[in-house]
Amino acid sequence: VQLQASGGGLVQAGGSLRLSCAASGRIFSSHVMGWFRQSPGKEREFVAAIRWGIGSTYYADSVKGRFTISRNSAGNTMSLQMETLKPEDTAVYYCARTNAYSRHPKEYNIWGQGTLVTVSS
Repeated sequence: VQLQASGGGLVQAGGSLRLSCAASGRIFSSHVMGWFRQSPGKEREFVAAIRWGIGSTYYADSVKGRFTISRNSAGNTMSLQMETLKPEDTAVYYCARTNAYSRHPKEYNIWGQGTLVTVSS
């Protein structure tokens, strides 16, 4: 399976963006898909995750209430709707897949290439 993230760009603070992640192969109901982000000089951090089969969602405290993760099982795609963006949301955003829910990047074994989100103040 390969993952392709897209949808990043430049947006003003308070604005919105929608990121997408397309999988080239099948994602099984047992998989968990996640979004992570990494800013220069910082470690990659968990943003959100979704259990592919039942759709349960998980969020980092920093984005809860502003970001929404969703999936389209038939299309093998995942999205991250980002609202009320802040300058501190600026980062490269990655989608990834794991076999069991985790907030730790090391537990994810397949990664997309990343898409840059820049939020200007």
